[in-house]
Amino acid sequence: FQDEIRRFLFTLGTHHSNPVIRFFTNSKKATTKQEDIMPIVMACINMGKKKVGALIVIERNIPLDEIIRTGEVVDAAISQRLIENIFFKNSPLHDGAMVISKKRIKAAGCILPVSHDLSIPRELGLRHRAAMGITQETDAHAVIVSEETGNISVAYRGQFYLRLNAEQLESMLMQENK
Repeated sequence: FQDEIRRFLFTLGTHHSNPVIRFFTNSKKATTKQEDIMPIVMACINMGKKKVGALIVIERNIPLDEIIRTGEVVDAAISQRLIENIFFKNSPLHDGAMVISKKRIKAAGCILPVSHDLSIPRELGLRHRAAMGITQETDAHAVIVSEETGNISVAYRGQFYLRLNAEQLESMLMQENK
């Protein structure tokens, strides 16, 4: 029953086009600027070339406070170098997800809900299932770098966008909520 309530509240939070909800929540659309996402894009490209696995969740309108609490607080400016260092194979924070919120790396090593959707291809691993899980429950973007192939993918609103290049990744992350 608790999952249904949580899902309802997440769903309620995603419908910011409804003027009544917008009035009561005083919500503003999340805006993303190119300079905010380029360190993420460049870090993902570099990690993909080196086959370093990563899972980066970017908060949009629905707060990810519960997810942030499952990891280690970082609260640092977004930088390519820091992202790559966190996901370096011997880093204590490389397992789990990094959460970016309000233009800051808020936490790393976070635990995400895992999707049990049977339509997810078997060759996609746990990172992809976790990315799908968070995007089925929130409006976040989840960027996945495969440790096995180096491929970069994005999960958004319960769908995968696979094998993205730098331009495609940038375009996906620049999209405003629709």
